[in-house]
Amino acid sequence: MKIHDKCLPCMVNQVIKVANITGVNNKEELLKEVFTYLSKMDFEATTPEIIGEIFGMIKEHTNNQDPYKETRNYYNTLFSKLLPEFERKIEQAENSFQLVVRYAIVGNIIDFNPIHNTLLEDIFDYFEKMEQLELAIDDSKELAEDILNSKTLLYLGDNCGEICMDKILLKKIKELNPNVKIFFGVRGKPVVNDSIDEDAYAVGIDEYAEVIDNGDGSLGTVLKRTSCEFKEVYRKADVVIAKGQANYECLSEEKDLFSFND
Repeated sequence: MKIHDKCLPCMVNQVIKVANITGVNNKEELLKEVFTYLSKMDFEATTPEIIGEIFGMIKEHTNNQDPYKETRNYYNTLFSKLLPEFERKIEQAENSFQLVVRYAIVGNIIDFNPIHNTLLEDIFDYFEKMEQLELAIDDSKELAEDILNSKTLLYLGDNCGEICMDKILLKKIKELNPNVKIFFGVRGKPVVNDSIDEDAYAVGIDEYAEVIDNGDGSLGTVLKRTSCEFKEVYRKADVVIAKGQANYECLSEEKDLFSFND
């Protein structure tokens, strides 16, 4: 999905937000650098690809390679503590697989770009109302059937905190098909609050899946920029689950996949 001009204000807002977080002294200089880049950018590229490039510029300018590290750690710890209660509700549900899918989808609201930036109390409110929420498109039955018939599955993660709900879905997938080989894809470099390998290991994703980074710092999965190892896993996967809008924008014109968005 190619970049749209409506995406540009979001990008600029992201620059300002990260500059404020990291305490940049010369914000105007950074903005000039970003505007110069945007004036020459390729409109055939995807929005996540462009944001990844801009975030790389921010990291260089601020001399901070991971501006959202503390945020990621905070939300990973917070939601890890809530998992036992979530799992109790899931196991008591009439359709436990559909409910755990809902948890994984609702987890996608834990995002800190200018479009989302959801308040913590609102996030908790969504989880409190989980059993009343309905999926706009419910392909959970089809997903379960595909999992039962698959040998390999690639699960593309998205945000910090959200990754905890991914973990309990991975656990349920393993219960459905103990023999399926699961790969959990993360970003190759820190980019906004997206999950990287240290987040996956911190919350215990490796209990159910092999963690693989995609070798790239884009805000999504830009296949042409990913490592050869990642491309091979993606190509061979019988089932692909892609979390978040950025992954959807990057992969919507690729192979069939299950896309989870809030």
